[in-house]
Amino acid sequence: MTLSKPLIELRNIYYSYPGSKTPLLQDVNFAISEERIGLIGENGCGKTTFFQIIMGLLQAEKGEIIFQGKMISNKKDFRELRSTLGFLFQNSDDQLFSPTVLEDVAFGPLNMGATPDEAKEISISTLEKLGLHGFEDRITHKLSGGEKKLVALATILSMQPKLLLLDEPSNNLDPTTRERLINILRGLKQAHIIISHDLDFLASTCSQLYTIQDTHLRRCEDKQIHSHEHVHPYGDQPHQHGT
Repeated sequence: MTLSKPLIELRNIYYSYPGSKTPLLQDVNFAISEERIGLIGENGCGKTTFFQIIMGLLQAEKGEIIFQGKMISNKKDFRELRSTLGFLFQNSDDQLFSPTVLEDVAFGPLNMGATPDEAKEISISTLEKLGLHGFEDRITHKLSGGEKKLVALATILSMQPKLLLLDEPSNNLDPTTRERLINILRGLKQAHIIISHDLDFLASTCSQLYTIQDTHLRRCEDKQIHSHEHVHPYGDQPHQHGT
């Protein structure tokens, strides 16, 4: 069942880098309510910028952002919008800053008004759901790359967002952690948008595929997103498929 109104809607968005006469994004129209969307495109095409505009971290030159049927018009509106979004950074070290895992995961709930006991309970429950039971007292900077990615995901899930914005979540993950992340995302109730160059990852976690090409956001044909199982002589080593 689809919501009567999109959670977030972008209308005729234009954005250029400061000082640039060439637009990075133009005439972008997009809406999401309960969908699970993958976003692809060449490096530098504006994918992360698209996320930052949704979050209000960058201001579009033209266009409108609608949140739950209401036009966003000031900083207070964007603060309310951001409280419903979970933004997973491409680099987990940019997201994790507390000494221990528990402190990192509890930071969001505390900022949203939870008591220390409530924040601890929420954090432990979130970690358990991600298979991270016993990580509470682990030193954050000593975690492996895959562990940091899962803890970073826990920091946003602990705030119970309605929409997840995930920037290259499968980057540099070993095959086991990558599959674990796929299963976690499949089991979540939230809508999400995932930026990735990993088409098999998107096929496993998304039902719709968009691309940014020539400054425009376009929906890809349904047949362009699919998953397949195969065996390569390269095993799990990086390799390319032919076109």
